Amino acid sequence: MPPCYRRTVPIRSVRSGRGRGLVARSVVLIALTIVCTQESGRGRVREPLAAPQSAPPAASPAPSAPAPSAMDGLAGPAAPADLDVMTFNLRYASTITPNSWAQRRPVTRALLTTERPDLIGTQEGLVAQLRDVEADLGAGYDYIGTGRNGGDLDEHMAIFFNKARLLPRQSGNFWLSATPAVPGSISWGSRHVRMVTWVLFDDLATGRRFYAVNTHLDNASENARRHAAGLIRHRLAAFDPLPIVLTGDFNTPAGPGSQVYHLLVDQAGLRDTWTTAARRGPSYATIHNYQPLVPDGERADWILTTPGATALATLVNTHHRGNQFPSDHLPVQVRLRLP
Repeated sequence: MPPCYRRTVPIRSVRSGRGRGLVARSVVLIALTIVCTQESGRGRVREPLAAPQSAPPAASPAPSAPAPSAMDGLAGPAAPADLDVMTFNLRYASTITPNSWAQRRPVTRALLTTERPDLIGTQEGLVAQLRDVEADLGAGYDYIGTGRNGGDLDEHMAIFFNKARLLPRQSGNFWLSATPAVPGSISWGSRHVRMVTWVLFDDLATGRRFYAVNTHLDNASENARRHAAGLIRHRLAAFDPLPIVLTGDFNTPAGPGSQVYHLLVDQAGLRDTWTTAARRGPSYATIHNYQPLVPDGERADWILTTPGATALATLVNTHHRGNQFPSDHLPVQVRLRLP
């Protein structure tokens, strides 16, 4: 402390005995006076020092530009009518290291807040995990979805959306079983309960409406996947004649060798945006299971649309930090222009 620096140092009063706090304060002031007198020595009387002036604040560095999204890097900035869509199997939250949700969440946050799609069809999310994603995306996003066993139970097919762009008008769920209205129902040899969540949106940028449909087919039974695809085809045909965007983990490779692909693309007439896009990023197998990426591997995660939608650009996003990936799947993105 500089000599005679004028500062009052409060001391906590002692509770026992009257006036002990005042006595203690007097002692402190006397002690300070003695220190000042001793430091002033040799007959010189120093004037009390002025309060130190704080140095002018250093100029704040210019804010750095946000990291460019992978989609903007491929296709350039989006036009107002362009709709950025992602399908993303989050991998359910677990505590198993080295790929626990606690370890993956920061990487997922960085991915989603950099890309900021208008629409995200997610698979496998548990309710607490979905709330984490919602918090990380910020107040501008919301999601619609229910657990596959009803309510908040088990995995969701949650659809996240940018509230400034999309306004939900209707939504619903059906289960991929012989009893589609029954939560938790299972049929056709499926290993797990499977379901679909759909939302009818108003696109606030264009004034048009479209359906977002999101699903996750069974990983074990081809018979269950084939029946599920038939049910999805039947349900989509009953929707109002509006554009449809179907996102999902179909657990089967896209292409002519897949019965699911044949039912939805060849027979139902949906368009595979990966094959129709004007621009494509490098192709990778979308399921990597935390192993080295496989260029030109099988695409199990698709984004399909009804005819008339234009796929401007599509990519498989390989975002990671070191050896940490956000999921055991790579998200797939497309920039669309809906009719």
